[in-house]
Amino acid sequence: LAFFETELMLWTLLWCGIFPYNCQQDQNQQCRILQGSMPLSVLEKKGNITLGGLFSLHDMVVEPSLTFTSKPPPTQCTRFNFRTFRWMQTMIFAIEEINREGKLLPNITLGYKIYDSCSTPHQALKASMELMGNEKGAGDNGETKSLNTCRGTVPAVIGDGGSTQSLVVARFLGIFHVPQVSYFSSCACLSDKKEFPAFLRTMPSDFFQVQALVQLVKHFGWTWVGVIAGDDAYGRGGANIFAEEVVKLGACVALHEVIPKNRAQTAISSVLSKIRSSGARVILVFAVEQDAAALFDEALRNGLTGIQWLASEAWSTAAVLSTPQKYHGILQGSMGFAIRRAYIPGLKDFLLRLHPSSPDALQDPFLILFWEKVFQCSLHLQTEGQESNAGGYPPCSGAEDLGNVTNIYSDVSQLRISYNVYKAVYAIAHALKAMRSCVTGQGPFSLQACPDVDTLQTWQLLHYIKQVDYLNSFGDEIKFDKNGDPAAMYDLVNWQLTNGKMEYVTIGKFDETATGKQKLQIQEQNIVWNGNQTKVPMSVCSSICSPGTRKAIRPNVPICCHDCVVCAAGEINAIECVHCPPEFWSNAERTVCIPKQVEFLSFNDTMGITLMTISLIGSICTCIVVFIFSRHRTTPIVRANNSELSFLLLLSLTLCFLCSLTFIGRPSEWSCMLRHTAFGITFVLCISCVLGKTVVVLMAFKATLPGRNVMKWFKPAHQKTIITFCTLVQVIICTVWLVVAPPTPHQLMPHESAIIILLCDEGSPIAFGLVLGYIGLLACLCLLLAFLARKLPDNFNEAKLITFSMLIFCAVWAAFVPAYLTSPGKYSIVTEVFAILASSYGLLGCIFAPKCYIILLKPEKNTRKHLMSKAATGNF
Repeated sequence: LAFFETELMLWTLLWCGIFPYNCQQDQNQQCRILQGSMPLSVLEKKGNITLGGLFSLHDMVVEPSLTFTSKPPPTQCTRFNFRTFRWMQTMIFAIEEINREGKLLPNITLGYKIYDSCSTPHQALKASMELMGNEKGAGDNGETKSLNTCRGTVPAVIGDGGSTQSLVVARFLGIFHVPQVSYFSSCACLSDKKEFPAFLRTMPSDFFQVQALVQLVKHFGWTWVGVIAGDDAYGRGGANIFAEEVVKLGACVALHEVIPKNRAQTAISSVLSKIRSSGARVILVFAVEQDAAALFDEALRNGLTGIQWLASEAWSTAAVLSTPQKYHGILQGSMGFAIRRAYIPGLKDFLLRLHPSSPDALQDPFLILFWEKVFQCSLHLQTEGQESNAGGYPPCSGAEDLGNVTNIYSDVSQLRISYNVYKAVYAIAHALKAMRSCVTGQGPFSLQACPDVDTLQTWQLLHYIKQVDYLNSFGDEIKFDKNGDPAAMYDLVNWQLTNGKMEYVTIGKFDETATGKQKLQIQEQNIVWNGNQTKVPMSVCSSICSPGTRKAIRPNVPICCHDCVVCAAGEINAIECVHCPPEFWSNAERTVCIPKQVEFLSFNDTMGITLMTISLIGSICTCIVVFIFSRHRTTPIVRANNSELSFLLLLSLTLCFLCSLTFIGRPSEWSCMLRHTAFGITFVLCISCVLGKTVVVLMAFKATLPGRNVMKWFKPAHQKTIITFCTLVQVIICTVWLVVAPPTPHQLMPHESAIIILLCDEGSPIAFGLVLGYIGLLACLCLLLAFLARKLPDNFNEAKLITFSMLIFCAVWAAFVPAYLTSPGKYSIVTEVFAILASSYGLLGCIFAPKCYIILLKPEKNTRKHLMSKAATGNF
């Protein structure tokens, strides 16, 4: 109903503004519509120029019961607010200071006309209409004049305090271009100059406060934040902007609830239940102090603790919350932004001057009620339409003195909103000064005209207020931007309990005019958090993923709620798990990429040392055999079957043992080329010698047959030719291999492995196959010939020994091929080295071990007679 009545009044006024002639048709009726049936209480002082003022001296109203059968009773305002009363007195102080000094507006006296808006849009609109009405006594029979052209008696209005009230007042005053300078309305919506063309303020817009709060959330790394708003334009507007901006930051809103204006206990209990269930540790309360108090009262009843409360500037320095000790337990450590404060000299003495016995007391409809509330006594006076003293206070003694009372009214230590009021008065005064200082012909209006100061036009004053730009006595620059907003500067205050008293400790500041990180400055070492903690509270939906894990978003939940999944091997986490570069691998914690471990058959690892030892032992054993054969080179067993071939075979075996060493160590271009060619040539030389021995043994047997002179073709020179030719073929193959596609070092990076395997790439698989195939061909031929000579009747048949050695050789290399192809990494090299050593030991052991046995242990058998004697032939 109140909303409907408010809208009706606005539409009526809009009609008057568009069609002023209609306003003149029925003057009395229109004024009754606009001004209501009962005039409001007003604190007024005459002056050449009268400034209007709107202050919510009461926190709420009790709407009367409307029967529509009788005249409605006046609205009852309740819950007197000492803090707002101080703001009103600050306006009066600033006006009287300007009048007293006379420097700013010489020969002009400022007056004031102040109404109580009772924190209600309906009451604020009524008060603003009173400000726009003409004075009494100027019309016939002393009745109120009509609005004529719908213009009022005040050229500018200071107020209102609440954003919701200012929204209504600004729409109304904007119709007549009456400048309105608010000291406490911060709703960002009021920056819209199309909708509110005459609205300005000394209070920064909530848009900047929200930016400060978002930066605060970002600074402390909170990603799961709750928002609770008051059910008005200030609370809903600020909370909505905050929710939008904090999501852009990457954080999440855990809950977004509203404190109902009726402050029903059930509804607020529901809000507290949602706080508990959300798990959020940081909650922003964007509400006026009365709504915040209702929330915290219910929090006390429900035992809600452990919450880090963030305060909007409306209650960040509210004594109604910081003074009662009942709130200390849950609000200690609260943090919020407050507008910059100042110390105004002389204000405290001015505040303490009030007394009911003063000459001006009868002209002040609010003083009596203030006095009764402060001293809890009765002066037996009551102002119509104001809160009744039904509580039954005892009579006042007359000895009461404000100087002996400590309350928020006389506390000038936190002059923040009071300072805004002070700046608003001086901003209008400077605009009036600029109007009076206009030089004819240099004015800002059409044809460079100056304003007529004798008939002050509100739209002209509005122009000059928008242009205000000066440095006040406190060193602050006072000016308005294109939206009518001042520069946003806030103090970051922390509620700290000292000796049982809550203090607002400044721990930082926010300056919107600064750049980058300089906007928000915080002294973290001075912060005391909720519960008297010094550690920053964590407020996250899910714990921060530890290094080496990534976020896995849960379906159908906010992005801040996630699971932590360990990154796969070879990945590290930055924002998401990312693969390391090819030559790098993740560490055990999955936090950084480190170079992969390089793996090759090294001289330092166990396998390399073992193979090297076996190789050296083999070469030493071969050298020992050489030594034994050299010492006994004249004996029959050494001279039999060409001792030169035996020494050449031993030399090639030594080289075979030593060539395995080229496979050990870090691969390089030279080692890769050497290992395969040395292996191929030495083994062909070795097999060629064995082949030569086998052919000689076989031909020697054939030569004993009558009529065959075969041995003439297998003299030592011919044997050397066979060995040279066979070896030369392998040399040619290896040379072509090295020229066309030589073996080169190669890095093998197995998939999902933390190692890099260094190998030698064969270069040409065909060439490598020819080398192995040629060795295999000679070995098979040698095996075949030895097998044919296995049943020779000699007592010492070397063909048997060669047959055994070739069987071992062929078996080893036949097993090598599949083992080499299936062995991973360096183990393929191990397989090849093992094959080289095994086949070399096979040749050394099978061919030379029996001979050394006879030379060293059975010298009686090392005779020509014994070797040439026929032995029984048996199956092999």
